[in-house]
Amino acid sequence: MLRKLDDALAQYVRPGTFPLAVRMVKDDEPLSERTKRPNRDLKVKVAICQTFSMARRYGWQLAVGKEDINCPLALTAFGFREEIETFSCGEMCAGMFTETRQAGARTEAAVPKFSFKEYKYILAAPISRADFIPHLYLVYGNSAQIMRLMTAVLYKEGGYLTSKFSGRLDCADICIETMKTEKAQVILPCYGDRVFGQTQDDEMALTLPVGKEEEIILGLEGTHRGGIRYPVPTFLRYTPQYPKHYYKLFDDWEKEGK
Repeated sequence: MLRKLDDALAQYVRPGTFPLAVRMVKDDEPLSERTKRPNRDLKVKVAICQTFSMARRYGWQLAVGKEDINCPLALTAFGFREEIETFSCGEMCAGMFTETRQAGARTEAAVPKFSFKEYKYILAAPISRADFIPHLYLVYGNSAQIMRLMTAVLYKEGGYLTSKFSGRLDCADICIETMKTEKAQVILPCYGDRVFGQTQDDEMALTLPVGKEEEIILGLEGTHRGGIRYPVPTFLRYTPQYPKHYYKLFDDWEKEGK
């Protein structure tokens, strides 16, 4: 099924980087030998968004946990470190994303979170190369590609896809929100994703919960039959209009019988 989904995404969405399979790994689950660990293998600590960028641009399978991540906000949201008052009071948000600590505290309270030590690692790899069963899929693309994929999500049930954004901690939106709601999420790359993940201004993302693979494939096929395509076809069957003086050529050709 992973191969079928990857093939369908390649055919109908054509993303510029590898679509990813993502799994939250518990303490008693082993990692395969080919799984890279940034701290151990690359001698660097990373942000989670940076991990996703490595996986989708390099084609690597990576796992990151407490020892690999140096973003304190992500460590808190993913339960790799305990949430303490310094986080929950809004201090990390105030003066940057919010005017006051009180406003910042409301933002921090709304961040999706896993409980402390619920998981040990975040595991990510290109869908076609993953040697694990994922919890969700992550696809980056331009807005037209994400729109194309979103139409497949809505193909069976219809309606609207609802997502929420804050401009920060999109890694929590990607993993935690998707797993908790079991619904696809449109992802607006956050400030950190752009700085550290080097996600470009023309990129956004969409997540798909596991178990919806067949539905998404059918949705991609069905919307394709209905005429929804990427690249989006432009309407070209019209008569162009030119500067008025260009038309003098037609008049002169007629006068000269040419």
